[in-house]
Amino acid sequence: MLTGAAAFLLLLIALLAIPVTLRFQLSWRQGLRDDVRLQWAFGLVSVRIPSFQSKAPSPQGKEREPGVGRVKPPSRQKRNFFGAFRQKRFRRRIIRFVGDLWRAVHKDNIDLRVRVGLGDPAETGQLWALVGPVAGLLATIRDASIRIEPDFFDATFELDSSGSIRLIPLQMIYLTLALLLSPPVWQGMRQLGLAGR
Repeated sequence: MLTGAAAFLLLLIALLAIPVTLRFQLSWRQGLRDDVRLQWAFGLVSVRIPSFQSKAPSPQGKEREPGVGRVKPPSRQKRNFFGAFRQKRFRRRIIRFVGDLWRAVHKDNIDLRVRVGLGDPAETGQLWALVGPVAGLLATIRDASIRIEPDFFDATFELDSSGSIRLIPLQMIYLTLALLLSPPVWQGMRQLGLAGR
């Protein structure tokens, strides 16, 4: 039984060590338009991932849509969210994680355009304090064209992206576990109220 479990574990590790290629084209304005394909085992397996939109929005949903973006979370929730990102160690660990992920992924013809705003200049400024340095680093990368811009006046999220990435699932699992088990992240989660005090 122990031998069978060890063989299964080795097989699982071997499967997770095979690269996965994700080819994508995503656009978001009023709704999401996507074309995403997943290839595994060097192209032997190719699957088109279904659209994230299960169905077209109803007319009633369109009538309510303008009000949805204006609903604000409770002020305590906002304070917890931005309080976690004010922690220097937490912020550095998240930025390091993003950098590790970026280096671990092999990229081809990556084009990304993002415009984001929270509808309040102060809150957008707090968000940009975290996103801005990452956006600046990503904009200098040679193998991709990346532009992330803030909108300080309107609640906005616009996205245009295309390209392909190749990654090794086993490496992604390792990086994610290293992030989740790091003390700065646990401190940030306690600040957000997601972990026990």
